[in-house]
Amino acid sequence: MCRVLNCIVAVCPDGGIGIKGNLPWYPKRLSNEFKHFQKMTMTAVEGKENVVIMGRKTWFSIPERNRPLKNRINVVLSGNLKAPPAGAHYLASDFPSALQLLDAAELAGKVHEVWVIGGSSLYKEAMEMPGPRRLFVTRVLQQFDCDTFLPHINMDKYRLLPSFPDVPQGVQEEHGIQYHFEVYESVPN
Repeated sequence: MCRVLNCIVAVCPDGGIGIKGNLPWYPKRLSNEFKHFQKMTMTAVEGKENVVIMGRKTWFSIPERNRPLKNRINVVLSGNLKAPPAGAHYLASDFPSALQLLDAAELAGKVHEVWVIGGSSLYKEAMEMPGPRRLFVTRVLQQFDCDTFLPHINMDKYRLLPSFPDVPQGVQEEHGIQYHFEVYESVPN
């Protein structure tokens, strides 16, 4: 089944997305940005759920009290784990296996949208896959120390959309940190 693959991420000006397993601006919390993440990754379609796919490190970077991400099917990728970590709904050994899982009988009729939520190598793999893709990027306008980065967005393969439903326009600010939302769509080959 050909479905749109969505990636959602918040990045610093240098493309940084994390440091030592936390968001770069931690311990500050961008509550409205987090609400945007929740709104985008949850579905309002009756009888369906969205899937969030993440790597093992991303899973464990989520505070335990927030795992699994509620009202979403949580799929964790790991080549080392033998069973889903406590709270996760599914475990897949790699990204193609996770996508195949979504088409299996158990999930085929339940899935509305698929969201990749990290980390860096999973974003890279998703961004380079064939088929329709969207990147929901929160551009944080302040630089923080980072040790994990979003792969470069190749503008030969993506275009920046002027707007997108339910995505706020203009500069937002929380705790003195400014950011704005961007949505990119893959360019058909």
